[in-house]
Amino acid sequence: MQAPDPSQPVDFTAGTRYTVEINPRLPKRIERLAELADDLYYSWDRFSRGLFFYLDAELWDRCRHNPRVFLRRVAQQRLDEAAADRTFMEAYNRALANYDTYLSERARVGLAARCDPKTDLLAYFCLEFGFHESLPIYSGGLGILAGDFCKAASDIGLPFVAVGLLYRQGNMSQAIDEHGHQIMTFTRFDIDDMPVVAACTQDGCELIVRLEMADEPLAVRVWRVKAGHIDLYLLDSDLPENSPANRAVTNVLYTADRPTRLKQEIVLGIGGVRALRLLGLAPTVWHMNEGHPSLQVVERCRERVARGLPFAAALEQIAASTVFTTHTPVPAGHEIFDAELMRQELGPFIRELGIGEEEFLALGANSHSGTFNLTTFALHASRFHNGVSRIHGGVAARMESHLWPEVPVSDNPMGYVTNGVHVPSFLAREWINVIDDASWRNQLLNAPYWQRSIDALADATFWSVHLKLKQAAMAVVRRHVERRCRRFGYSQAQIDLETQWLCCERDVMLIGFARRFATYKRATLLLDDLDRLRRLLDDGDRPVCIVFAGRAHPSDEPGQELIRRIHQVSRLPEFLGRVILVEGYDLALGRALVSGADLWVNLPEYPLEASGTSGMKAGINGVVNLSVMDGWWAEGWNGRNGYAVQPHASEQDPARRRWLEAREVLDILEHQAIPAYFDKLQGLSPRWVAMAKESMKSIIPRFSAQRMLMDYIGQYYLPAIAIGRSLAAEDGAAARMLADWRREMHSRWPAVRIRRIDAVPARLPAGEQLRVRVAAWLDDLRAEDVAIECLIGRPSDSDELEVITRERLHPVGSSDGETIFELELAPALSGLIAYKLRAFPQHPLLCHPFEMGLMKWL
Repeated sequence: MQAPDPSQPVDFTAGTRYTVEINPRLPKRIERLAELADDLYYSWDRFSRGLFFYLDAELWDRCRHNPRVFLRRVAQQRLDEAAADRTFMEAYNRALANYDTYLSERARVGLAARCDPKTDLLAYFCLEFGFHESLPIYSGGLGILAGDFCKAASDIGLPFVAVGLLYRQGNMSQAIDEHGHQIMTFTRFDIDDMPVVAACTQDGCELIVRLEMADEPLAVRVWRVKAGHIDLYLLDSDLPENSPANRAVTNVLYTADRPTRLKQEIVLGIGGVRALRLLGLAPTVWHMNEGHPSLQVVERCRERVARGLPFAAALEQIAASTVFTTHTPVPAGHEIFDAELMRQELGPFIRELGIGEEEFLALGANSHSGTFNLTTFALHASRFHNGVSRIHGGVAARMESHLWPEVPVSDNPMGYVTNGVHVPSFLAREWINVIDDASWRNQLLNAPYWQRSIDALADATFWSVHLKLKQAAMAVVRRHVERRCRRFGYSQAQIDLETQWLCCERDVMLIGFARRFATYKRATLLLDDLDRLRRLLDDGDRPVCIVFAGRAHPSDEPGQELIRRIHQVSRLPEFLGRVILVEGYDLALGRALVSGADLWVNLPEYPLEASGTSGMKAGINGVVNLSVMDGWWAEGWNGRNGYAVQPHASEQDPARRRWLEAREVLDILEHQAIPAYFDKLQGLSPRWVAMAKESMKSIIPRFSAQRMLMDYIGQYYLPAIAIGRSLAAEDGAAARMLADWRREMHSRWPAVRIRRIDAVPARLPAGEQLRVRVAAWLDDLRAEDVAIECLIGRPSDSDELEVITRERLHPVGSSDGETIFELELAPALSGLIAYKLRAFPQHPLLCHPFEMGLMKWL
């Protein structure tokens, strides 16, 4: 046989490539690295993550910041060296000390102390959870919010368990080709790469949930994820005993296949309840984060019906202990299924409720005939409902007002809790170091503390920290751009042109825009007037660079068109290197941008931004916001912590409205933001630093996830625990009674009439009593079943009543079958006042005074 010629090149493309992973052994001195890798506590503890970065920064990035994968691939020599490295061991011991202290001292903070871990438990259901990029079971803002919720629950010691799905093809990776087309690819994840362990029943057996689906049985394995003090349970249908179709049910998040999507939500809702039961857990409050998990109500009702409770009473009982949060003001964002598909897939479960299919489907019926809306169903099946900002709460109240048809929108049961962000996850380590106070985690709600701590930083110190974060952000963006350019075969000279403004040697103002590319978020609003934008960015003395990042849903073609438009502009010679589109948007890239930009821009179409949290993450890091006054910013802006774009909501022409708001954004940039940033003395702008400091001081204590959770506990969880217990007592006796009362009230209310029977004075001397008498025909309802209320206030310019106070009339007798109600009061107001009278049902077990949706006005 002729020997190969060593001078000839070898064709390495021929033949089969085999791979084997050689796993190192952890030295005993650092063996607890494996323990840290199995607890999602690392996702919000920078000291834990810092250990892996220290060992091999390049490998840490290649492993997508996944500690489990990292520990399987790091070099044995590097581990041995680290075990003998005094600097590493000091960091290792400090991280472990923090971890052990965190786990051993389960502080119950604030209102969480009123939830007894022996008797109370909150179950939080969501279709996605975004703790960290190493657990890719999230898509966007809903998942990140859910992850922050769980982290904050762990931090404050809330008795809490979370339930979701395990996607084998989780979060998609994004690429953008040379023409600006988004390319999304799924990667199938190995279960060994995830920080999960198989959950077991109380007797130690592997936990398998079994669901009797319409076509064939479905088995679901349950995985446990440890996250500090709380557990997240993930349901997984990828079991050999399932058919190929059923194995794939939980493969892909937000699958476009509608039958599979409904099966996912059956697994999450019904399967999630059964999993908790098999684990021996008995939640006292159930929180449905969006409508996807709402089918949990079916299983919880089925349990009670099986114990002899009528469906109506079962629904009363479980609804009283259920909280529902809606996150989208966009109608298309609500989960709607064909009614026939619901009958087909949910039929076996409906039959166990003791009611007909039509009665069940009516709970999810809305204006689209023949469909079942999970948001509508969730509202019927819960007594506590909220949007995620003050504006969104109002929008949701209007959107869902058909459920309370006789009640004014301002009074209906839809409330709000403004979202917050988990500060320990998103506050840059550099700020933690410079604040230099180990107690800062315990001060998140303490506004005076942050006022003092930030004011204590000299402007030069503050600015140097920001510049360090900005340099890090620019480096991250530069790496992304270089990687994409090399994929296209660009020369180094071309790459240098693309990244010419991404360096701190040049005093460049860095503007960031990173979020989901949806049309209502209007990413391209900045690009509407390219001539003016070019003049703003290309000022030789005041250079500006705009970085865009984000992804569009694969089925959202208009959203993908936004990406193509930004790409096209970024390729124009006058914008090369000044408008940058970054691919591969994920949590890691987002963390870098929100901490390192100078100005964070958010331009939603009012009022379609439910809350938004990227601006909060930027604000807590001293990044100045420029945003439309929608979502959280309408509450967060105080006139000193950023720039506000007033929405031109009264403008009826959408094109003119967009033109007006685009012009206002560029006006702010040209006449306020850019001049303020470049108005520098000794290397920094006192005006800009003052604004950046005010951003941190005002946003950290008001928009943290801890504050958000305290609002939920006070407004919803504690009342739900109390009323839920009342309705569950004595085998649901109160729930039966309330269901009967509600049925009778709906039957008799149409016949109720009220009329004024006293003389109505036009004037009244100050100090005299105003006497109001009303006769009410109650159609055999009791007087205590009906409230008659007097609303007192000032007449507004639009002839509406600006309510200042409310007074109840009291039953004082009867006449000719009518009940007489009376009120005597001395008005505290003087001058011209106005008042109105209304009647509505009342019962001590109602969770909200107007939840019946019934009201009569005089």
